[in-house]
Amino acid sequence: MCFDHLCFERKRSQRTISSLDPSSNLPDPTHTLHFHLFLFKTLTKYAVLAAAAAGQADIDSVILNYALTLEHLENAFYRDSLATYDAAAFRAAGYPDWVRQRFIEIGGHEKAHVDFLTKALGDQATKECTYNFGVTEVKSFVATSVLLEGIGESAYLGAAQNITNPSTLTAAGSILTVESRHKGKYHPRSYAIHIICQNVNTTRNDEDMAKRVSTPLNFNQTYSLAAPLITSCPSTNPALPVKAFPAATISGDVCGGKQVTINGDGVQPGQYAAFLAGLQVYYAQIGDGNTVTVPEAVGYGRIYAVVSRVGDSIADDNIVAGPAVIDIDLTAAKAAEIYSQQQ
Repeated sequence: MCFDHLCFERKRSQRTISSLDPSSNLPDPTHTLHFHLFLFKTLTKYAVLAAAAAGQADIDSVILNYALTLEHLENAFYRDSLATYDAAAFRAAGYPDWVRQRFIEIGGHEKAHVDFLTKALGDQATKECTYNFGVTEVKSFVATSVLLEGIGESAYLGAAQNITNPSTLTAAGSILTVESRHKGKYHPRSYAIHIICQNVNTTRNDEDMAKRVSTPLNFNQTYSLAAPLITSCPSTNPALPVKAFPAATISGDVCGGKQVTINGDGVQPGQYAAFLAGLQVYYAQIGDGNTVTVPEAVGYGRIYAVVSRVGDSIADDNIVAGPAVIDIDLTAAKAAEIYSQQQ
């Protein structure tokens, strides 16, 4: 079966983490994690709106506090998980020593980002919340890190157009370059989820070839995926001007042309499953039993699915549930085809 996906449910829903296969061949650790993408620019649009509504003059402080809120989350994720799972635990789970070391390095970067933003904000700095990452063993820790990586990138892309203050942009860029290095050389994502269409084995090393552009999410879409991780926050922290949609879950072979079932609170036949892939959105009407045929054009890589009331818009007012997170690997044949086209 070519389906396996990660989807964080809302707090009362079940969280599903895909199984991983640490026994597979281990490629060089040249990949990513940057939930900080979650940070800066995703937050920007809504931070600006919120600050304006509240009559706040210092928009930069609002934006950076959103960034710090999410840096706290990531820092806590690595700090607490790595304190729980030592080198022996990683070995017992089938991972070589370099895997945990990469996560230690990334965790150190996240702490540095927290320290940087806290100092920059001074008395206005938001405090760390309490979290429930749903991590129960090493494999789910690795799986969660991969999920955060993709969400972060999508969140960053979704709000990148909204930053206008040069100083804030510089601060964002200074952290983003570190995140890019995470993506380029640090993250051992070869242990990530595998959805392989056409039944041809491949590795997640091919994901970056999947589409020439990545998939953006707006802030409410991103927050819907992140909110279940946050248990509570200090009352003095600034409130996020966002809302979380009900969770959506997909079961079946999520490959182009395949029929799947999509469920969630309020999801029903006649609505539309919208598949966000790259800069495109592909719609398919939901039929009896909440079944839907995945559009052929969704391609490969990180995509998202939301349920919309209409077949031509994923504006927040139209969203019923979602996003669900789906990662589809390239087949070896497709990777070779793309490579040949680039020569």
